[in-house]
Amino acid sequence: MSQKHVYSFGGKTADGNGKQKELLGGKGANLAEMCLIGIPVPPGFTITTEVCAAYYEAGKKIPEAAVPEIDAAVTKMEAVFGGKKFGDPADPLLVSVRSGAALSMPGMMNTILNLGLTDTSVEGLAKKTGNPRFAYDSFRRLIDMFGSTAMGCEHEDFEHEIHKLKEEKKVKLDTDLSADDLKELVKRYKAVYKKHVGEDFPNDPRKQLMLSINAVFNSWHGHKAVEYRRIERITGLKGTAVNVQAMVFGNMGESSGTGVAFTRDPNTGENVFYGDYLINAQGEDVVAGIRTPEPIAKLEEQMPKVYAQLVEIRQTLEKHFKDMQDIEFTVQDGVLYMLQTRNGKRTGTAAVKIAVDMVKEKLIDEATAVKRVNPDSLNHLLQPQLDPKSKIKPVAQGIAASPGGASGKIVLSAEAAVEHAAKHPGDPIMLVRKETSPEDVAGMHLARGILTSTGGKASHAAVVARGWGKPCVVGCEAVKIDEKAGVVVISGQTLKAGDFITINGTTGDVMIGKVETIAPSMTGDFSTLMTWADKSRKLKIRTNADSPADALKAREFGAEGIGLCRTEHMFFGEDRISAVREMILSTTEEGRKKALAKIEPYQKADFVGIFEAMDGFPVTIRLLDPPLHEFLPQKDNKAGAEAVAKQIGVTVEKIFERVEELHEMNPMMGFRGCRLPLVFPEIGDMQVRAIIEAAIEVKKKGKSVLPEIMIPLVGIVEELIILKKRAIAVAEEAMAKHGVKVEYQIGTMIELPRAALTADKIAEEAEFFSFGTNDLTQMTFGFSRDDIKGFMPTYLAHKILPVDPFQSIDVNGVGQLIEIGIQKGRKSRTEHHKQHLKVGICGEHGGDPDSVHFCHKVGMDYVSCSPFRVPIARLAAAQAALAK
Repeated sequence: MSQKHVYSFGGKTADGNGKQKELLGGKGANLAEMCLIGIPVPPGFTITTEVCAAYYEAGKKIPEAAVPEIDAAVTKMEAVFGGKKFGDPADPLLVSVRSGAALSMPGMMNTILNLGLTDTSVEGLAKKTGNPRFAYDSFRRLIDMFGSTAMGCEHEDFEHEIHKLKEEKKVKLDTDLSADDLKELVKRYKAVYKKHVGEDFPNDPRKQLMLSINAVFNSWHGHKAVEYRRIERITGLKGTAVNVQAMVFGNMGESSGTGVAFTRDPNTGENVFYGDYLINAQGEDVVAGIRTPEPIAKLEEQMPKVYAQLVEIRQTLEKHFKDMQDIEFTVQDGVLYMLQTRNGKRTGTAAVKIAVDMVKEKLIDEATAVKRVNPDSLNHLLQPQLDPKSKIKPVAQGIAASPGGASGKIVLSAEAAVEHAAKHPGDPIMLVRKETSPEDVAGMHLARGILTSTGGKASHAAVVARGWGKPCVVGCEAVKIDEKAGVVVISGQTLKAGDFITINGTTGDVMIGKVETIAPSMTGDFSTLMTWADKSRKLKIRTNADSPADALKAREFGAEGIGLCRTEHMFFGEDRISAVREMILSTTEEGRKKALAKIEPYQKADFVGIFEAMDGFPVTIRLLDPPLHEFLPQKDNKAGAEAVAKQIGVTVEKIFERVEELHEMNPMMGFRGCRLPLVFPEIGDMQVRAIIEAAIEVKKKGKSVLPEIMIPLVGIVEELIILKKRAIAVAEEAMAKHGVKVEYQIGTMIELPRAALTADKIAEEAEFFSFGTNDLTQMTFGFSRDDIKGFMPTYLAHKILPVDPFQSIDVNGVGQLIEIGIQKGRKSRTEHHKQHLKVGICGEHGGDPDSVHFCHKVGMDYVSCSPFRVPIARLAAAQAALAK
């Protein structure tokens, strides 16, 4: 741990700088950097993230060596800020205490404002400023924030008191309360505090400060912060820094105000100043969404000089940080102060446009643009849009906060969202709230979209929704919510929880009912960024596709082949499932061949369509993999069995008898994969023949075709030897019959630990490996991916695992098997055949950016993922290459 625990900043000097985010947190580092480049920042100091780590190591106690440094930093702050004294009863210096981790976690940790006010100094402040209303407004805010965050009081109890007082005084807004009203509110807040805490509100400013620093450190492990880090996969940080800064006041009257802005539009990326402000308010009023603010452009009318200075600062910050900035500012009696700057969260659409525009503006180069866009954020560009042909008209309009269209069933709380999702997995839900708070993140994450009745573009709902690519509309005043009654009234129409509503986060429109969505198109800036990414990446990107339509969609997104075509998905169509069932129910080879002859034309036609769609790119086709019982109605489905019996001319008893024969205690480890064609060779023969004959037909049309036949679940090389020999015989026979030669390869899917460990033997026969990481993860951990919901949340909460291994490759375990498999396989293939062993991945991990980085690192040739993840994999592969 560093000897220095506290770093001061203020004026045009700072102990730290913008490169020290790991130590000072993002907020502290950027405050220091702003001072160094001459931006007007109120002075203060940052307590490092190392102190946070030491605080927890010491059992939640600030290290003794840090305490005198904190006191010295307070004295230094007083000197820089015109000699005002912290705790002075006549003219007190008040401070804010804020969190600030190395990575932005908006609203997830604690903040306390107006710290330092006491019963005595509030009177001194009222007298000094000549503004008693401001003094008591600041004091009641302190009691609320300090009580709620540092001492465990319920914020709702303070809210109850202010609502009650407004009703008594017959006023609508907080700003309508007079100085005397606020003085009365302070008394009521103190009573709430004493009831919860068991003692009076502390009149010692230093005690307030030390307890508040503790509160910020404690919030690092608060539920909402932990949940946010889990969702965002933020790991490896020491903790949060604490920023103590001299207060400036936006709530001193009509010449004061506060705002949050972005140097570009975080929704679209357009180069316009974007944000909100409130006159006579403090910063929390803007982000909390309690009052609906004014757009930043209107500030030019109310405070032209301040606006001009703000625009100049906007340009300075962008030029210096070379990225779109999210800024907070306060105006106190016409004087502008900057309270924060950080790289702004943005939608995927905005991220792409900003990156491309900044290259054009010569702020950054192409490689930086590619590295800057979070691959997962490209999901935003792939968000469905509302069908413009829909007849459903908007009934209300709010502020467009995060683009895309979404329909969902109304839920009125985060808890209700979590409950609904548990009972009805996959059911679309729409979170409808007055405003959201950090406590709502779990429900927000589950919702298709978010609608709030208050708040602006910088409110909590807007910022979090944009970060997650969820459509969001805020500040829709036509929405009236009665959570207790479970109803929402929108423009006079009453809806119940569970009713469908639709939002358009691009326009701000709200509609009653369900509106269909359409797929977006990938052009313009997106295409430009992908071109730059493709210049850098080494990995090829293929797709998992089982139909010509999926193959064409993947080609549109830049896929360079198919890494996994699951043939079993082709068997479920109504026109072919009966023949499949007939084949399974047959007890003779002749009967099975007869049924397979009905299926083969469908298989061939599917392969023809896929080969044509891929036109010259390789297509890896996996032979039938799942257990046969999956194709038959189960014993609890008598009606289904009766329909099947009638359709194919057998008895229900015969069906259930066969189901019983095929029943397995653990079907995922049973009669599937390569075991099927070993026992029933006619199944494999039909599939290989359909593949080769489809390739011949497409080649005859003058198109290039590159089929790769993948034999699944091989764990013993002898399995592959037998099946490969049979496949070659079938292929040669088909080519001889048609007098056409096609190039093809036979390889295997490595999805068993034994296959990875004996990869040298398997590579003597296999021309390519494709790692099936879904099954490899299951087999390595002994986890069933369908049954982990009962314990995986506990594993993640206790950090037994850093992430769900079915979402991102477990590098230490599964990753080792993959590396062993690649190294042994390639060495063997080179020694025995003087050939390069082509290696890819086709599990769900192929579209996960962290997993793509791993695949690049271990030298794979390609990754394969679902069509809509292809752009994400392309960008992640480029970033992996650039990082190297």
